[in-house]
Amino acid sequence: MRVNPQRLNLDANRQRWWHGPIDLIIQAEGEPEVIDAAHERAWTEFQTLLATLVTELPILSQAVQAGADNPFRGAVARLMWQACHPLAGAGELGFITPMAAVAGSVAQHVLRHYELPGVTRASINNGGDIALHLSPGQQWRLGVVSDIRRVRRADGAQPVMLPDAQFIIDSADPVRGVATSGWAGRSFSLGIADSVTVLAATASQADAAASLIANQVNIEHPDIDRVPACDIRDDTDLGTRRVTRHVPPLTLGQIMTALQRGLAYAQGLQRRGLIHAAWLVCQQQSVSCGREARLSPAQIGVTSP
Repeated sequence: MRVNPQRLNLDANRQRWWHGPIDLIIQAEGEPEVIDAAHERAWTEFQTLLATLVTELPILSQAVQAGADNPFRGAVARLMWQACHPLAGAGELGFITPMAAVAGSVAQHVLRHYELPGVTRASINNGGDIALHLSPGQQWRLGVVSDIRRVRRADGAQPVMLPDAQFIIDSADPVRGVATSGWAGRSFSLGIADSVTVLAATASQADAAASLIANQVNIEHPDIDRVPACDIRDDTDLGTRRVTRHVPPLTLGQIMTALQRGLAYAQGLQRRGLIHAAWLVCQQQSVSCGREARLSPAQIGVTSP
């Protein structure tokens, strides 16, 4: 049964839009008339966004080749490829398909309707991959939960997700995109990171980089359960590559070995100007590069490189 795009007003500043796998929380502040007009323009395009992506899905599932030209016509597909192309290279380390940036690219594309005079702040949150708009003097404060499995419940009902870290994004910062990836999230990962959060110039770039950094947080261990991605989902872009399904408790040495591998890769991306900062977490230990995260009390052990 075909399900049409749907939307719901959450409060005065927030709406939820969803269609198939796309699930957006849109927050916009500023002049009501400007925001209402932006909502309607964005909604008109949102209704055809998924169908447009599906027409290019066969190529979107193929590996990006270094040095190639962008083969896509759709605006979101082109953003996906542009974010992934600088990360592509020879061998498994450089394997990436445009699908690594799909959530961030959708958020980035929808955000453009809100980058207007009269909109002081806007955010498009696509399952944790977030595109931001800030007019001069404005900020966003973002909380990060490093392991979604540790959600706490109040009164046995609504989940209360206490953030392990907070990032303040200022309008003067070169950051307009935030994304998180990890093995226990909604997407597949080759690594064992509980979470890798990346701050970058765009949500597309942050999404692609978080995916690859999370893959690099890794070790060989006989009790880490990995299965071919195609055994879980037959339409996956990862084919027979083995994705992580379970990670046992590890020693501190094993955790830090995995984190340092991911950190080295993240630092390389930072030196190339592809990311602004990254925060990598595995079993309550973390490392970071670039901008410091401000952490909640004693929930995560932080090791600075």
